[in-house]
Amino acid sequence: MWCKTCNREVYSNICNDCGSKTEEEIPVEIFWCDSCKIPIIKNSNAVDKTICPLCESTTSYLCADLRPVFPEERLLFEILTGTPFCTKDKSVWANGSRYYINNKPHMLSSKVYEYANTSTVIQKMNDNKEANTYEYFNEFIEKFIQANQDRLNYLKNEAYSFIQSSSKKYSEDNLVVSFSGGKDSTVVADLVVRALSNPSIVHIFGDTTLEFPLTIEYVKRFRKDNPKVILKTAKNKDQNFYKVCEDIGPPARMLRWCCSMFKTGPITRVLNNLYRDSDILTYYGIRKCESVSRSKYNRIEDDAESVKIQKQTVASPIFFWKDIDIWLYILGEKIDFNDAYRLGYDRVGCWCCPNNGLRTQFLSKIYMPERSDEWRKFLITFAKKIGKPDAEVYVDTGKWKARQGGNGVPASNDIKIYFANCTTEANSKIYKLNKVIDDNFYNLFIPFGKISTSLGRKLVGEIIILDIKSNVPIISIQPFKQAGYEYAVKIKTMNIKNHDDIQRMISYQVRKYNACRKCLKCESICKYGAITITQNSYKIDADKCKHCKMCVTAKYLDGGCLMKKYLYVKD
Repeated sequence: MWCKTCNREVYSNICNDCGSKTEEEIPVEIFWCDSCKIPIIKNSNAVDKTICPLCESTTSYLCADLRPVFPEERLLFEILTGTPFCTKDKSVWANGSRYYINNKPHMLSSKVYEYANTSTVIQKMNDNKEANTYEYFNEFIEKFIQANQDRLNYLKNEAYSFIQSSSKKYSEDNLVVSFSGGKDSTVVADLVVRALSNPSIVHIFGDTTLEFPLTIEYVKRFRKDNPKVILKTAKNKDQNFYKVCEDIGPPARMLRWCCSMFKTGPITRVLNNLYRDSDILTYYGIRKCESVSRSKYNRIEDDAESVKIQKQTVASPIFFWKDIDIWLYILGEKIDFNDAYRLGYDRVGCWCCPNNGLRTQFLSKIYMPERSDEWRKFLITFAKKIGKPDAEVYVDTGKWKARQGGNGVPASNDIKIYFANCTTEANSKIYKLNKVIDDNFYNLFIPFGKISTSLGRKLVGEIIILDIKSNVPIISIQPFKQAGYEYAVKIKTMNIKNHDDIQRMISYQVRKYNACRKCLKCESICKYGAITITQNSYKIDADKCKHCKMCVTAKYLDGGCLMKKYLYVKD
């Protein structure tokens, strides 16, 4: 925190000296000491921001953020730009593809990654691997830590204070760390355990099945090095990523169905299993500077539209940290971390994420050539399938990442809602289904009320839904024969005022029945754990359902089914 009145850092929302309200985010800038050859992190409000704490030399402004370049990445940079080890004794840092070598910027353009001969690069990397050492790197890092010790102390103290304060309303048994194996969640895990002096806090690792091999190795090390931590792995064992891609198309920047199906959904299942109806506080490694969307979050977030898993409130101890702060903590506290960062990855998640840029894709070609080749072949096959005239160009230029909707994908027909208004009964619609009506269909109506099989007309197979409070019939469901509809159902609303609103929600459930791909989004929306989705069914537990209707409200799930967004095609 920063007190404007006293012009200094403090560790609470109110300054103890003057009583002024403090600001949570302290703007920082990065300066360069040409004598020590290291970056210095300084508050932009600080009086001595241009003075090096080690040698007292005058420093110069460098940039807004930075990350260290480990010897493995430095060697790759040297191979791409010149001669191996030509900068081995230099202090090398980076921000994206912009490298700073002893303060001098060097930009690697996208063309370098696009046209580099990966086979040659791999060979040179292997030839020089044994001779590549950490000798000079370690010297610069030690100076970096010493020079920025005050910043490190501030980061720790402020984070400890936040964690201790945010956890007061919760039992320690209801505190969780979301652990991805990335640098941010690594720091959060360490901060939470230290702040609460509790090495047994539950950590949940979401194994998306698309993790870097080095991430899996790191998680194994983390488990071994932290034997008291309760580390649970959340994994979707029912779905195969490539098979889902064949059905609805690969994920794209605006169509990342993979997050719900392979990460959020499985984590929800673990949380439901562990905590049932209990509210929990989950510590995340979310940082404001990561994206525009994340910059709009609150440091403690429980808004239903922002939190993906409704059971939890999310707290972000490192919300205001920059990349260089993360690395100062990891290196300064000597914490083990994911080795993918040594290779040059600035983020680790799904290795084939559509948000990955050219540089990240290039690294995967170098370090995961077989996986990269398999993914490229799949994308080309898909591009041909949906009618792209030049499939290889479409894939290699990254245009597949901008794909929107289900154009060319047969599954897109399943999200369309076909219905006809019944001419003989008011407030009745005849919906087209793409399969035989069964108990799974009727089960989808539990959010509206109580299902009664005894009140309906047995000769026509009618099922009645009763209002949960008054037991008055509000919905009639009847299998129906309709010209042009192989499978159909007539649904009538009654004894209610808002027929149109309820019929819209009913149409969402019809869409779910026709289009459900077991993406697990609905499980994450239900804070009561009433929805269970398996390979063969979508089941709502009548005993757990509180009839809040979040699962059929467009505010939380547009169109009632995530597939509407991913498979939508303009008519």
